[in-house]
Amino acid sequence: MSLTVTSETRNMPPSSPSPGGPASSEPVTQSSSQVNMVIRQDPFYITLDASALLAVSILTVLGMHFVHRFVLEATIIAVPIMLLIHNDYLNFLKLGPGGTPPTPAGYAGLTFYRLFTIRDPLQAPERDPSQLPSAGILATTNNQLTDSPNPSTTDSKAAIGLPYRPGPRPSVAGLAPQRQLNQAGPVPIYEALRSSLESLTQKHPQKFVTATSCLEKHGFALFSRHPVNVCGNGEICHIHTHSDKSMHMNLHPDDIREVLEKGWGRDILWLGHENDLRIVCKIIEAAIWYTACEEVEIVPESVKASSA
Repeated sequence: MSLTVTSETRNMPPSSPSPGGPASSEPVTQSSSQVNMVIRQDPFYITLDASALLAVSILTVLGMHFVHRFVLEATIIAVPIMLLIHNDYLNFLKLGPGGTPPTPAGYAGLTFYRLFTIRDPLQAPERDPSQLPSAGILATTNNQLTDSPNPSTTDSKAAIGLPYRPGPRPSVAGLAPQRQLNQAGPVPIYEALRSSLESLTQKHPQKFVTATSCLEKHGFALFSRHPVNVCGNGEICHIHTHSDKSMHMNLHPDDIREVLEKGWGRDILWLGHENDLRIVCKIIEAAIWYTACEEVEIVPESVKASSA
């Protein structure tokens, strides 16, 4: 199963000083185009001015007298249906590039698959006792994720799981592609996360590799060279690089439940400010655990100021 993660965009802490240069005391902020990025989805509505309303009334009356009843009824039903489909197709195109070709044929296939989508995206699937790994790992996340002031507990693992994500969940639309409609991830956070995953592949080149997602077709993705649970040629996760910077990944049902309950995702994972980056890396570690049965540590890269 796939999940996505995101968070609110906030001011980031001061950037690290460059070698030989003065330290910057100004917080890193995003340009308005990054903070206010919204993928638009238009509701379906029909607006008629006086002239159009008069024309429709006249045509309806004439049809009642000169057109066969079956043809008139079929036309009255078909017109709003066709307008509804047209509006839905435009909304599909507005989601941007993804795994489905942005063509009428691609839209038709996607519409068919909608019949089989998960009805409740906030409900975790049941665990399969015959599948490896037998359990998830996020429910025993180290206490350091919560910034506990008690140092005696930071070296032990307890069933505390992830911290709760503050704020409302972002709005999500689409299936393939699937995108956030608000709370888009900042570019510097995306770049730091990408660098973190690239560092992981450099540290373990025999286990992991990065490439273009074979599911998303356009985004940056992390793959396992020796997957246990195969999805998309061993794809562990991918980032929606050219749009909202949210993510999809494969997780164990136990970890899906933890992510859903703590507000870090639904069928998509939110990517937010720098403090969230540590948590997102932990969730990706859980995706690696499910895909490859490997326990690894992803060290978050420092966030750099945007060049914008």
